[in-house]
Amino acid sequence: MSSQTSLILEATMNNIWQLQDAKSKFSKLVDLTLSQGVQIVTRRGKKAVVVIPFEEYERLTRQPGNLAQFLLASPLSGSELTIERDKSLPRIIKIEP
Repeated sequence: MSSQTSLILEATMNNIWQLQDAKSKFSKLVDLTLSQGVQIVTRRGKKAVVVIPFEEYERLTRQPGNLAQFLLASPLSGSELTIERDKSLPRIIKIEP
């Protein structure tokens, strides 16, 4: 089971908030998120958003490496693929006022 899945499965009735309560008790919502983890906010009875600690957000959205490393890891890296630019002139576009 992935950590993302376990993060979602941690949701219990104690960490589900109606939107109006989340708005009026936002400081408490933040404190509980930092101390107990995931908090879920509902709107009109349906789960709408999840509040997670910032460190968890960073971990979930972090992209490994940089663009250069990504390109070097490509299956085409080292292949003799040659890409040539079309050298024809651009098309003429008639612009009317």
